[in-house]
Amino acid sequence: MDIFQKTKDFTTAKEAQEAGLYPYFLPLTSSEGTVAIHNGKRIIMCGSNNYLGLTNHPKVQEAAQKAVDEYGTSCTGSRFLNGTLEMHLELEKKLAAWVGMEAALVFTTGMQANLGAISAIIGRHDVAVLDKFDHASIVDGVRLSNGKFRRFQHNDGESLERALSSVDEESGAMVIVDGLYSMEGDLADLPEIVPICKKYGARIMVDDAHAIGVVGGGRGTAAHFGMTDDVDLIMSTFSKSFASVGGFIAGDQDVIHYIQHHARSLIFSASLPPSNTAAALAALEVMQEEPERVEQVNRNADKMRQGFQRLGFDTGASVTPIIPIIVGDDTLTFVFWKALLENGVFVNPVISPATPPGRQLLRTSYMATHTEEQLDFVLDVFEKIGKELKII
Repeated sequence: MDIFQKTKDFTTAKEAQEAGLYPYFLPLTSSEGTVAIHNGKRIIMCGSNNYLGLTNHPKVQEAAQKAVDEYGTSCTGSRFLNGTLEMHLELEKKLAAWVGMEAALVFTTGMQANLGAISAIIGRHDVAVLDKFDHASIVDGVRLSNGKFRRFQHNDGESLERALSSVDEESGAMVIVDGLYSMEGDLADLPEIVPICKKYGARIMVDDAHAIGVVGGGRGTAAHFGMTDDVDLIMSTFSKSFASVGGFIAGDQDVIHYIQHHARSLIFSASLPPSNTAAALAALEVMQEEPERVEQVNRNADKMRQGFQRLGFDTGASVTPIIPIIVGDDTLTFVFWKALLENGVFVNPVISPATPPGRQLLRTSYMATHTEEQLDFVLDVFEKIGKELKII
């Protein structure tokens, strides 16, 4: 059989394109943070992870531009060899302090941070225990490790305990959860999860890609619950609140040192470019200097969540600036998405397998820089289209 036959058999995306309901890879002419241009039309951006609105912050932009002038566009090498700058080390030191850990290690992408850290720590005879809603990068990291893994029902302590109780006493175990779940906008129930992990001697890693800059005063999920000392590893990315690209893992010095010398995605990848490193550093400084941004993004989220619920939309278990609008059907989700786009609002349609069947949704997310007028406009458009489609 021709190995390329699968490419001819894959017709789902082409059918959606022909139907005018293909929502992916949409080209944006420009973006002003809360406003983007698509097909020459201004649209309110409610599908970005730019939670603090820092991609256009003067300090962040100036830092990135200055880094290009000083260091050029790339380090052209791995962190392991010629690709480590003093700026990388400075960023790692400040990140570790920000999240309350001894040390941190910066990777070129968030995906690489999870792939590298997890595959380094989980050995062939170890077990990773994952929440069923965990991000794909966590699952892939475990697969690369050749270790065993078990799943537990989302935020379900009894299910977690059953999974951990089945782990052989001679095997090491690590529970890995998203701190802030990127589709539903709810938080990992660390107050329930941590005691169960301690009972069974399991380590715990929190993927805070969406939580840093948003909860816990910007320090993440563990800080939000006052449980930083109870968590072993914290991972996050620079592609959300840090207005850049990249990622990091933070934890005890010995653990980070081990990952540094065993993470293949670090050792065999070029390091984070100077401009992205400088942007992340500047963004971290803005978080510290302007804490009101964290407060504002959550005020905006509260306004939108209450507004959607008042209109009759199902917003699931969201308690953060990620607010899902549960639709429950693939086709209706795409139709709703297209109607919103045509009326000036950009959101992200999410269907299976990214979300369970029956939980198909429109993923909306908000920034500290959204204005009251923009948010009111979004609610008005949602109300109009929701009634037309008989969703509300």
